[in-house]
Amino acid sequence: MQVTINYLELSSDDIAASKAFFSSAFGWGFTDYGPGYAGFEDAGLDGGIEQAGDGRTPPLAVLYAPDLDAAEAAVRSAGGEIVRAQFDFPGGRRFHFREPGGNELAVWSEAKA
Repeated sequence: MQVTINYLELSSDDIAASKAFFSSAFGWGFTDYGPGYAGFEDAGLDGGIEQAGDGRTPPLAVLYAPDLDAAEAAVRSAGGEIVRAQFDFPGGRRFHFREPGGNELAVWSEAKA
């Protein structure tokens, strides 16, 4: 099974200011998905900026897997810790895990028809 880095999520204390910065500095465009999330475009990799809750979090690399259940089984088998169980989001499902070195990542797949 091929699993690839597919998306990057950033956290921001002020999404409007972050959007203005990235647009001005690098020419990125944005699509708003409600008041707490904006997807960025023309950045070389798909990604988004989420409104920070109780403080910013490190950037989150989001991996893509064609089979989410198989990817979760592979993460567990390799010693990863599931830190957020599978959940639905617009466009699919995903889960978050921590690898043995301490980094948190997520894996997503399209919703099953």
